[in-house]
Amino acid sequence: MKDKYRANLRGDIMLREYLTTRLRDFFVSGVEIERNEKHFRIIIRTARPGMLLGKSGEGITNLKKDLDKQIKRLKLAVTQNIKIDVEEVRSPESNAAILARMVAEALEKRLPFRRVMKQIIDKAMANRDVLGVKIYCGGRLGGADMARTEALKKGRIPLQTLRADIDFARDKAHMTYGDLGIKVWVYRGEIFNANLKNQNAK
Repeated sequence: MKDKYRANLRGDIMLREYLTTRLRDFFVSGVEIERNEKHFRIIIRTARPGMLLGKSGEGITNLKKDLDKQIKRLKLAVTQNIKIDVEEVRSPESNAAILARMVAEALEKRLPFRRVMKQIIDKAMANRDVLGVKIYCGGRLGGADMARTEALKKGRIPLQTLRADIDFARDKAHMTYGDLGIKVWVYRGEIFNANLKNQNAK
């Protein structure tokens, strides 16, 4: 049983890494894998479901073929038929992973990093669910010879508050002179707020 668990875990990690790299341009916020004896299900949450699905589902068909090739190449323990579900992220501006991807994409287009960070923060803060955003960039910013870090913040980011609903994500911008590290924190209020309102209403 332990050997089976280890093989399954290795397979899941390698497939998730492959899908994260393969679907970089589709603003994927997360990849979940569900498996049992009969089924193997991959749930992809993306802000661009139409682009991922393609015309009449061609995108998913090609993705399945690529996954089958990858499984054979890496000799992973996946014997079940793979089912891929695509879920749309309703509010991409309040999702840290998608915001980090937006920053990375803009930096890879050689846009000024400060302007990019400010624009993404303003875009996120325009969403009424978001109460605070912080973006951190590190590396050879602007192509400088010496690496440094830069952080911009708007609103509140209470990292010490346990009930704070904070979404966090990391990403990398692949530049010709090296990678730039990106971290994004998004504060979406306190988790118990809804419960407290319901109790007060009662």
